[in-house]
Formats: sequence, C-alpha cells, structure tokens
Amino acid sequence: MDELGVRAAALVGRRPRDARLRQVGTSRAGLPLWLLSVGHGSRQALVVAGPHANEPVGGATALRLAERLLADPRLCDGADVTWNLLLCVDPDGSRRNEGWLSGPYSLGHYFRNFFRPGFLEQPEWLPDGADGAQLPETRALLALQEELRPFFQCSLHGVDVGGGFVELTRDVPGLAPRLAHIAARLEIPLELGPYDTLYWPTLGPAVYRIPPPRRGDLVAAITEAAVESTWFHPHRYGTVTAVVEAPMWGVAAVADGSAPADADGVLRAVSRTLRRDTELLEGLLARIRPGLAAIPDVDRLLAPVDDYLLVCPGLADSWDPDTAPDTDADGGPRPLPPLNTARLAALRISGRRIALRTAGLLHQLVTGAGHDPSGAAADLDRLIDEWCADYHEGHEARWIPVARQVEYQARVVLAAFELVLRQAPAPLSGARPVGTPPVRAEVPFE
Repeated sequence: MDELGVRAAALVGRRPRDARLRQVGTSRAGLPLWLLSVGHGSRQALVVAGPHANEPVGGATALRLAERLLADPRLCDGADVTWNLLLCVDPDGSRRNEGWLSGPYSLGHYFRNFFRPGFLEQPEWLPDGADGAQLPETRALLALQEELRPFFQCSLHGVDVGGGFVELTRDVPGLAPRLAHIAARLEIPLELGPYDTLYWPTLGPAVYRIPPPRRGDLVAAITEAAVESTWFHPHRYGTVTAVVEAPMWGVAAVADGSAPADADGVLRAVSRTLRRDTELLEGLLARIRPGLAAIPDVDRLLAPVDDYLLVCPGLADSWDPDTAPDTDADGGPRPLPPLNTARLAALRISGRRIALRTAGLLHQLVTGAGHDPSGAAADLDRLIDEWCADYHEGHEARWIPVARQVEYQARVVLAAFELVLRQAPAPLSGARPVGTPPVRAEVPFE
C-alpha cells in the first residue's frame, strides 16, 4: 500500500502539469484513498483498483496505465478525456495480504496469508442500496462517481486460479476479439465459463453481461453478486462499466470449450468433494472457536469464514444433478446452464477455492491465538498442502509473472476504453482518433 502512494507521488513530481494526486477519502483504519488523475479532458474515465483485498494486480495496473497515458497524449487530451485512477479502494484489507505479496509465489504461501473481508465489508457491494452504504470506502467511491459521472469505468479484479475474462454492464461490440488477441500474445488463458458468470449472458468468448441487480437473500448475493453495486450505480449517466479479471495462476482447462464426456459425473464428484471439505472445515472451526476470544479483530477473520461455510451446502446442492433445482425460484437457486469442459473446470476450481480460503483463514486464526490445544494447525497445514497439490497436479495451475498480469490487464482496459470511446458522443473539442500504443509482449514492472 505504501509503495502505491510513493510511486504515484513520484510520477506526479515528474509530470506535475499532466498528473495530479489527491485524497478522496479515508478507510475505516484511517488510511488515505488516493486518486491519481492524468490529463485535462472534459470527459471522465474512472479506474478502481483493489476492490477485493486479495487481488493486488489492480494497483500495479493503475500505475502502468498512468505511465502509458503520460507517454501517449492521444489517450488523454487528444481524446478529450481525463483518467482518474483510484489506487486502492480497500487499503485496510489489502494490508492484510502483504504477508504474501513479496513472495515466494506459491499457492501454499498465498492461501496461508490470504485475506478477503466478509461480503458486507467489500466496498463495491450495496446490499442496502447507495443511500444505505455504511463503509467509508464505499461512500467515497459513490461520491467520486457522482462527481465525475464517468462515461467509462473499469473495476480491476484478479483471479487467484483460473483465467482472464471481462464483465460488462453494457455491450461493447468488438471487445471479444481484442481480448482474445491480447490473451494469446501474453499466453493468458481465457475463462469460457467462469463461476462468477455462471448464470449471466455471454457477449462473446470470455466476455459476459452483468445483469441488473435483483432482490434476493444473502446467499444469492454472495454467490451471484446479485445485489446493487458500484458497477451499476453510475448506469443512469450512460456509464459503461468493465470488470477486468486477470489471473495469478493460469489453468488451460478453463479455455476448453469442448463438450465433456460425463458432465453429470464431474458435477457429482465436485459436489461430493465440497460437502466433505465443508464438514472437515466446520469440525476444525468448532475445535478452535473456544480459543479465539483473545485474538484482536477476530470478527473480521471469522466473517468471511462464516460466509464461505454458509454458502457451501447450497452450492453443492445446486451443482449436484441429483439435487439441483429444475426451475428458477425468485431470489433462490436456479438450474445450471449447459456445461462445457471449461465450465466444469471452473466449478471444480471454485469448490476447491472456497475450501482453501476457509482453511487459510482458520490457519491464521490458530497461529494468531499463539496456542493450539486442539492440534488444529497440523490438520489445516495438511489440508492446505493437499488441496494446493490438487491445483498443481489436477489442474496444472501455473504462476503467471506479475509483469505479465499487469500488462494483460492494462491492455484490456485500453482496448475496452477505445471501443467505448467510439460509441460515446463526439468530444467537446477537436480531438485526434484515440489509439493504443504498441507495447512489448512483456514489460518488466518498474
């Protein structure tokens, strides 16, 4: 977190006429929310980094974008656009992930140091509507959207294991082939059926339409992002929001659109595994819970654990062909869409992800307590090692270098921006056509 602010300030120091840095809010823990603005155009683009605490790529991408914007005036003043880069909207949660950010970049190290707040503490979600937003980070983002009324907004997310994809609040014709080209050049697998978009319309390979929010229970909100959000809040101003997901560990199978040999068999196995893992984790939580009272801020670590364990039984039932619903219920579970190999791989990865995140948070709770009379730490270490090995051996997950993650995400943002700009009203002043500058396939982050 400190590095983001220092590098942004250094950039402004080099180009004070073209870049500006201001504080637009304060986190619950008193950390500043920094907005880096580049250009002087009348139209506004907003890029939001760090909405999920365990997805740090967005901060680095924001800095990369700023450097690129300053190097090519066609992307700013030449297009009559000011870019506004919110360096991290959840600095408190991001600080809790700093235990793994410096490496080694192994799955075990990542999950043992993983943190992501409970659903109600994630700043992009508006389960009680914009007027009922409680988090200061959320209120700061909403105020920024009202101030800027951006024609284009990007939310920068990461995928710990899987592939890249884009979610849109409005269709952006031409994005899917651009995305495919960028991913192929940088050897990033694209998810042809991510769990996040399981029930959402497909606009093209790895490009999905975010449906308008609908009222439902908390489980539906957690599993489908079905509540109101800052993605849709500026929709009334004509804003196009693109959620750009970049993977850390890539899995080739998520890009396999072929028909599966035995979809029902895979679904039964995934559901059975999730039920078994949930029972193991519930038992471990029961063993360690009595000794957690003295841990500072224990509720923040327990909130996501409770969220995960809350949704697991319903997920297992909704994926299992023997228990899945035949018809959609308003606000409830719905039947699975047609499944290809990529979607099955995504479901397998998602079930394992929930278990690993829960195990990692429980591991932190045990180690934070300073004593382990129940002997749970050894069991959690064994499960984390076993489940990470499944990612490596069963899914062939491979680490994608940070520089390549950042380059991929920056290129996708610029591609979406160029296409959205073509749909936007003409600039107020004479502007040259916008274009994406040529870049190398991999540029070291500096």
